[in-house]
Order: sequence, then structure tokens, then C-alpha cells
Amino acid sequence: MNALTVALFCVLAVATFAAPPNFSQNTPIPIVASHLDGPNPDGSYSYGYQTGNGIQVQEQGQLAQISKDEDAIRVQGSFSYSDNVGNPVALSYTADENGFHPNGEHLPVAPPVPDAILRALEYIAQHPEEDNL
Repeated sequence: MNALTVALFCVLAVATFAAPPNFSQNTPIPIVASHLDGPNPDGSYSYGYQTGNGIQVQEQGQLAQISKDEDAIRVQGSFSYSDNVGNPVALSYTADENGFHPNGEHLPVAPPVPDAILRALEYIAQHPEEDNL
């Protein structure tokens, strides 16, 4: 359950910092809708909320056995808000034993890997015996 607590705090921190800065720190932002389910005995949970300034957050997670001796929480969620200019910003994500995987149109995209590097990686993969020189 410790990982569940960490995941919830991470999402709440992201949503807190995602708030448009035109609200002062002393002005309460009302929560206009919310739901919470869990944590349940099987390790699953879900929650979501919407604030008066347009932030929307939702997340659900479940406990999964990834090996004989290890469990992990697999999480899916999203949040959205409007930036300073009023443009919508939305992010969806998954988090599991393989890490955090965000998806959003506002996120930077890595440039393509050059062909020469791809050919070099392919050569290395086809010649593993040369690793032992």
C-alpha cells in the first residue's frame, strides 16, 4: 500500500502545480465534483475530481503480481487544465513496473534516430560475439 500512497501524492502534486497561476495562493479553489473508490481489499482504487477553475483529474489502479515474490501497482490516469492563455492542456499516463509513460500533445518529441546510428545498432545486435573481445 505504500506505493499506492506515493502514486496518489505524485498525482495530487502534479495537479496542484498544474493550476493556472491567475489564482492567488490565498483564494480557495472549490472542488465541484469528486469520486473516490478504495483502496479496496484487492489493491484496486479509483478517484477523480473537477475544480472550479477547470482542472479535471482521474486515475485508477490495481495491484498486479509481476513475479512470484513481487507485486506492482498498475495505474492509468489523466488530467487536464487550461494554460495562462486559455489553451487546453491534457495529459494521460500509465505507470507500472516498467515506469511512468505520459502522453500529451504538449510534450516534446525526440528527433528521429539517424540512419547511420540505426545501422550501427543493427550491426551490434547481429554480432554479439564481438562484445567479448
